[in-house]
Amino acid sequence: MQKTLVCLFAALAICLAASAAQADTLEKVKAADVLTLGVSEGVPGFSAPDSAGKWTGFDVDMGRAVAAAVLGDPDKIKYVPLASKQKVVAVSSGQVDLTSRTTTWTMKRDAKQGIDFTVVVFYDGQGFAVKKEAGVTSAKQLDGASACVTAGTTSELNVADFARANNIKLETVVFESKKEAFSAFLSGRCDAFTTDMSQIASLRTTAPNPADIVILPEVFSKEPLSPLVKHGDNQWKDLVTWVIYGLIEAEEKGITQANVLEMKAKSQDPTVQRMLGVSGDVGSFLNLDNDWLVRAIQAVGNYGEVYNRYFGPGTTFDLPRGLNDLWTRGGLMYAMPIR
Repeated sequence: MQKTLVCLFAALAICLAASAAQADTLEKVKAADVLTLGVSEGVPGFSAPDSAGKWTGFDVDMGRAVAAAVLGDPDKIKYVPLASKQKVVAVSSGQVDLTSRTTTWTMKRDAKQGIDFTVVVFYDGQGFAVKKEAGVTSAKQLDGASACVTAGTTSELNVADFARANNIKLETVVFESKKEAFSAFLSGRCDAFTTDMSQIASLRTTAPNPADIVILPEVFSKEPLSPLVKHGDNQWKDLVTWVIYGLIEAEEKGITQANVLEMKAKSQDPTVQRMLGVSGDVGSFLNLDNDWLVRAIQAVGNYGEVYNRYFGPGTTFDLPRGLNDLWTRGGLMYAMPIR
């Protein structure tokens, strides 16, 4: 009997410890009154400091939405620039609470590296850039060429797969950061530069003469980009996941940064009423109050507003939404039901 009780108490202690661990990040963020956010070392459009040193970009706004939902202030963020090879371990080790910086959701990272992905926020694919003077019009013409890539990314394996599939030889030259790899390409160290297509478009804008850089047409990998959190902290993962789903659903429902308070006051749509805290108690599912999504939308707008702010018409990139459009318009952006 005594042995059985000891075992029961031990099991209870383990369960209590596990429950406490699962709540660690949310409680840590609330106690510190700041969200520690892992970002890139500077990829225009995604995350980069402006001339005043303020971090801006698509990935930054995803973090700002979370900070607004949890802390009531999108500016309560400590930014931690991370090289590609650091972005996973920084989360798994607890150095940052959340990483939002162009990270591809892969099986190995998800299953073996101590992190969990949340929601795909940008569907991308890898490609090549070359100098216009090379006269190359297809990646299949790169036989015997060298390509600058970044350490700690999926790019190296993708290049090897592409070369094998097309029976060509490609040498990869590895650098610590994308900026370093792109600079090496510009200086002539490599014949080509390779990374996600959106990042090629982003970095091309930093070249002395962007028109001299040609993006080849082949997209030869799937790069679903997602913010990531520490594995095992289910409460925190759920919270980040549903803040992002909320931004996607807000676009579908026509809720914007400008009209969110009006929609809260006047909308008769039951889904909108639940989302904006007029009815139900969905905030309690995340251990937040019912204005969590109102604050997030006030801070950054809906998903479409965030996308267009950095990549849409009138921006340097002018990237078509494509797969990143809503499912109702032929894209893949589809939020799970908030109920």
